[in-house]
Order: sequence, then structure tokens, then C-alpha cells
Amino acid sequence: MRHGSCNALSTMRVAIPISDGRISPVFDAARRLVLVDIESGREVRRTTQVVEELELAPRARRVAELGADVLICGAISRPLEAMLLSADVEVVPQTCGQAEDVLQAFVSGQLTERAFLVPGCCGRRRQHLA
Repeated sequence: MRHGSCNALSTMRVAIPISDGRISPVFDAARRLVLVDIESGREVRRTTQVVEELELAPRARRVAELGADVLICGAISRPLEAMLLSADVEVVPQTCGQAEDVLQAFVSGQLTERAFLVPGCCGRRRQHLA
């Protein structure tokens, strides 16, 4: 299932790695993960989890066990992205900005805007959002 944005009829859990209120630059090394439950296009619950797993497979397993449907992140290694995808976690990579702005853009279907693209990236790894 490709989310692209939060469909008004769907319920999903969005995971966003954060550092100082912004999207963490590299998910592979991120230590905090905000989990936001979205229902009918609105936030209904938010929690923050510490991610201590440093190795890729345990990190992917942790995200899946937390129930994430979508991970919105900055840079991510291809092996970790592949593990998350195989665990049915949609990955929206190469994203930067204030976490709140990114979340609102995702919910409203505007995350495709270049303003949220990591500088220097052409966005090829997130073309499925368009």
C-alpha cells in the first residue's frame, strides 16, 4: 500500500525520527521517534519512543513492532529501507524540515513539495508520492 498522504478515510500510524523538533538527518542513527496516529485526516494520538537499536535488522523490527505504517525520514541506508519495506512499513525518505510542518504536509497531501526535500537530493527515491 502506498500512502503518499493521509487518505481521509484511512487510519494510520506515522513514525517520524526527530532531533530538536526537526526531521533527524539520518534515520539509521536517530534516537527518538515520534509516533502519530492519524484517523480520518486528524491526529488522534501522539507518543515519543526512544530507539536504542543500532543494528539495521533490530532497528527495522522495532519500527514495525511499534506499529508504524509510514516512516517519514531524512537519509536512510538502502538496506534499512528494504527491511522496513519488507515489514510493510512505507518509507518516505529524503525529507527535511520541522517535524510539525512535515506532518501537516503529509496529512494534507503536500509532502511532494520540494520545500521538504533534503537539499542536494533530486527526489528519485520518493517519486511514488506524486
